[in-house]
Amino acid sequence: LDLRTPANQSIFRIESMVGLLFREFLLKNGFVELHAPKLIGGSSEGGSDVFTLDYFGEPACLAMSPQLHKQMAAACSGFERVFTTGPVFRAENSNTRRHLCEFTGFDLEMAIHEHYDEVMDLFSDLFIYIFDGINERCKSELERVREQHPFEDLKYLRPTLKLTYAEGCALLREAGVDQDDLDDLSTENEKKLGDIVSKKYGTDFFFMDKYPLSVRPFYTMPCPHNPKLSNSYDFFIRGQEILSGAQRVHDPDLIEERAKTFDIDVATIQDYVNSFRNGALPHGGGGIGLERVIMLFLGLPNIRKTSWFPRDPKRISP
Repeated sequence: LDLRTPANQSIFRIESMVGLLFREFLLKNGFVELHAPKLIGGSSEGGSDVFTLDYFGEPACLAMSPQLHKQMAAACSGFERVFTTGPVFRAENSNTRRHLCEFTGFDLEMAIHEHYDEVMDLFSDLFIYIFDGINERCKSELERVREQHPFEDLKYLRPTLKLTYAEGCALLREAGVDQDDLDDLSTENEKKLGDIVSKKYGTDFFFMDKYPLSVRPFYTMPCPHNPKLSNSYDFFIRGQEILSGAQRVHDPDLIEERAKTFDIDVATIQDYVNSFRNGALPHGGGGIGLERVIMLFLGLPNIRKTSWFPRDPKRISP
């Protein structure tokens, strides 16, 4: 019955439109759709928060990311530009308004020809295309949502505002917030930074580049100019992260070295590592959480409002 309300009907019609706009933009820009497996051996990113299962006597898990397979397709198989959509699983006992145990991931990976700025520029153009598309094609749906859940229109710039991680930390310190350049941002500090950026630059949407290497996954490319930093970035809407991405390591020996620093058993990712031994293009990409994008674009109070059938630590039906 809840899905019958005009507001909820509109939320999910907008969500459907975002899927169309995502595919539309990427297909126009030379991408191929990849269908990545959701059953894998080991863990996608070396994390412990995965749903494990018995796969005919072998240990396996539900994928917490299509990361390794999209890299193999884009960098090692000649496709160069791939995207994938589908469920992503996180076995995190997080009962917050912004986390789900199963959500819809929109991921892409692309070869880099000159500099990883190419990837960030494409993401900027992609989001602007999606935001413009929602505003142009979903006018009546936006009004139905606004009637039940009043919200302010999303402010965004052309091109998207870009800050370095150090610049974001400096803005927080200027506002009296304790934030070191090499420490990860807490959820509270992310929101505070979003407020600061909105007031200073007049935008609710921005991204930060050059994150500390210590807070990024093993396959992230270290910064060549500062070993404490990485060629990685996050995008934010209204002070909350909606995309995490980076240039990836494409040298197999460095991949193994980085994996070992995360205590990952290299044997569990050997097929992934070996795929880079026959030559791999420099590449980068990122993953978007669809439900969180919709929640923040519409200013909704809880991510469960943008999930058809939410899965969290206390809910596995209907």
